[in-house]
Amino acid sequence: MSTILNTNGDSLEIPSIRDKENFRCAIFTAEWNPKVTHALRDGAVDVLRKAGVDESRILLEDVPGTVELVNAAGMALHQMRDLDAIIIIGCVIRGDTPHFDYVCDIVANGTARLNAKGETPVIFGVLTVNKEQEALDRAGGCLGNKGAEAAVAAIKMANMHNKIMRL
Repeated sequence: MSTILNTNGDSLEIPSIRDKENFRCAIFTAEWNPKVTHALRDGAVDVLRKAGVDESRILLEDVPGTVELVNAAGMALHQMRDLDAIIIIGCVIRGDTPHFDYVCDIVANGTARLNAKGETPVIFGVLTVNKEQEALDRAGGCLGNKGAEAAVAAIKMANMHNKIMRL
């Protein structure tokens, strides 16, 4: 994900969807750190709605934690062939043990492996931060909403896939 600071302002430009009527997106949200993850999810849904996606075409599912996001995305890739994009949303806050490193490694590498297949894009909307305030700043705070930015990335990647599939 990029940062809102890279947009030369505080607004996020929402791209048009190439095939709006058929666009389907799944958003999987980790239940850990819900104050953050729900704000990220809401930001993503808001962008999709503003882009003209009907709510019935957005699948919202919660999973127990960030590690489980990879399983949910993998299952969706294989069972829901009509998805144009998958967004995974989580928040891992560093603690006093190496658990942070293991969780971040699993979700980052798992997402990379799913994306390397070149099928439906899986957008990484997982915050990996040192402190809760850093997460809040990125979940609608002073640094924008990374969930909204993930939805923009989902639209752009879906558009690219749609274009290439038609060549």
